[in-house]
Amino acid sequence: MNVDEAIRRRVSVKEYEAAPVPREQVERLLDVAILAPNHRMTQPLEFRVMGANAKRAYAEALAARKTAKIDDAETAAAVREKVLRRHLDVPSMIAVVVAVNDDPEIREEDYATAFMAIQNLCLSAVEMGLGTHIKTGAVMNEPALREALDIRDGQRLAAIVFLGEPAEIPDAKPRAPAAEKTRWLE
Repeated sequence: MNVDEAIRRRVSVKEYEAAPVPREQVERLLDVAILAPNHRMTQPLEFRVMGANAKRAYAEALAARKTAKIDDAETAAAVREKVLRRHLDVPSMIAVVVAVNDDPEIREEDYATAFMAIQNLCLSAVEMGLGTHIKTGAVMNEPALREALDIRDGQRLAAIVFLGEPAEIPDAKPRAPAAEKTRWLE
């Protein structure tokens, strides 16, 4: 498989087989993730390979956010259970942590590095026959989650990458052609 094929095959996988991802494969993915371009070579990235307790902390934090505005206790309980079940069954989760530099320009460059690292990881996962799903959002700032993942002051949880053998591979979502989004300037 070449890079172009991996890019075109990469989709957000939401259903996984139960089999765990072997440690050797996770390590290989992290080895390519860390090769992401990083202006000034600040090397701002750290990774947290999440075990059962860390996955539960993420699922609990997400469930709390999703049920916070639900008044009906029965509905809230059902939503919470669905969120927990869906997330605790993911074979592997990797938290991508980035240093928060005091210099705003470096901070922005380092945050971009985090997502280039995630793209490296995801494309290599496709080549290995694995699926991924990138999770971001306000839940990344939840104090209980930060504590469970040992995210210290001066660090930002950029994303959590779900990883596993796909139970099913969804169709790619349609995208506007690049020609519709491109202007050639003189």
